Amino acid sequence: MSTLRFTPEHEWLRLELNGELTVGITTYAQEALGDVVFVQLPDLGEYGEGNEVAVLESVKAASNISMPLAGTVVAVNQALADDPELVNASPMQDGWFFRIQLDSLADLDTLMDQDGYDRFLADNV
Repeated sequence: MSTLRFTPEHEWLRLELNGELTVGITTYAQEALGDVVFVQLPDLGEYGEGNEVAVLESVKAASNISMPLAGTVVAVNQALADDPELVNASPMQDGWFFRIQLDSLADLDTLMDQDGYDRFLADNV
């Protein structure tokens, strides 16, 4: 089973061994945005599903990153503050935004797996 899940807003979530989820944007989202020039990371703490938690600005547009599922932001990728281009260079690895602990791990089942996300892209892009 893949540890990756995806949202319709082109965010990815990766389940880590410690039960936390790392959150970032997909390669598709990164390519649509173009060169990222600024990332505003969230504060640590609890957020509801859909709450705006981060902002990223590219040469094309500014975009909000929403909390994909209810939970607590427990870590942020401080490297993005100094090097926002990491989102472009490595959107699915080094360019992650934050880590969360979910209120309910079962909520992961509401998100798309890789096959579902691929079908979503084929049908909606």
